[in-house]
Amino acid sequence: MTTLKHLLAATDLSGPARHVVDRGFLLAKESGAQYTVMHALALDTLEELRQLLGDKLSVVMQRIEAEARDALTQAVADPTRNLGVSAAILIERGLALSAVPARAQSVATDLILIGAHGQDFLQDVLLGSTTSRLLRKSRCPVLIVKQPAHAPYKRVLIPVDFSPASEIAVRTARLVAPAAHIDLLHVFDVPFEGKMHFAGVSEYIMYQYRNEARLRAFNRLEAMATAAGLQAANHTSLVLHGAPALQILAEEEKDTYNLIAMGKHGTHVTEELLLGSVTKRVLALAQCDVLVVVDEGPAIDPLVLARPLCEEQR
Repeated sequence: MTTLKHLLAATDLSGPARHVVDRGFLLAKESGAQYTVMHALALDTLEELRQLLGDKLSVVMQRIEAEARDALTQAVADPTRNLGVSAAILIERGLALSAVPARAQSVATDLILIGAHGQDFLQDVLLGSTTSRLLRKSRCPVLIVKQPAHAPYKRVLIPVDFSPASEIAVRTARLVAPAAHIDLLHVFDVPFEGKMHFAGVSEYIMYQYRNEARLRAFNRLEAMATAAGLQAANHTSLVLHGAPALQILAEEEKDTYNLIAMGKHGTHVTEELLLGSVTKRVLALAQCDVLVVVDEGPAIDPLVLARPLCEEQR
C-alpha cells in the first residue's frame, strides 16, 4: 500500500463517535481517498421481542434503520464537518464486530476508523472483549480515535520491537500522518539483569551492559528509519530501559503526541498473543489516538522470537 485509497469509518451514532467521522473527513481530504461512513444495526437482538411485538417487529426494525440512515446522512452532509469531502453512507444489519471487518475486506479498505467509547459495540472500555474481537478480525489497519479531530496529526510515537509489524507501523503511519514528525521508540530490558544483581555483578558492569544494549538498539532504529525513507529532520530515535508499556505511556504523557502507531500479529491463535499485552495496555490507557497495524506473517512462538535477541545482547 503506497497511498490511502479507501477509508471506512464505523460509528455507533453516539456523541463521542463524531470524532471518528470527523477524523475520517480530515484523512480523506488530505489523501484524496474514497470515504464511507457505516453504522451496524444489531437488529438481531430485537428477535427476542418477537413474542411481545408480533407483526410490529418488522415495522420497528424499519423505523430504527430509517432513523440511523437519517443520522448518517446529516453527519456527512454537514458542511462545517465534511471539509468539502463527499462521503458514502452504509447501513449494515448485524453486529459491528463482524460486519465492519467483513465490509472492509469486501471493498479492499485501507484503513478502518472506530471510536474508543460508545453506546453499541464499543460501549465497554477499550480492553473489552467486543473491541478486542473486532481488532482480531480486522485484516487491515485500524485507527482508534479518542480525541476531537481538529487538525492533521503532527507528532507520532511508534513503539518498535524490530518485528515486521514495527516496519509496517512506520509505513502506515507515514500514510496516515504524512506531515508529522515521527518518534521511533524502543524499550529494552537486559536479559537476566535481576539474576546478575543477585549474583553480585557490580552496578558499573550493569551500566556498561545497558549502554551496549542501548547503542545496538539505537543503531537498529536508525537503520529502520533509513530503510523507511525517514529524513533526519522528520524523525527522532529514542531508546529507553524498562517495562515497555509503562515507558510508552510515560513518553506519551510528557510530550505532545497526536497518534501512537503499533502492531499486532495477524495469525496468532489466541487473543492475548494476537494483540499482545503491551498493545492492549496502550490501547486502554493512551490518551491520544492509536493506530494498530497487522503483521500477516506466520505466527511465531514468543519464546523462539526472544531467543536470538537474548543471545545478541549477551
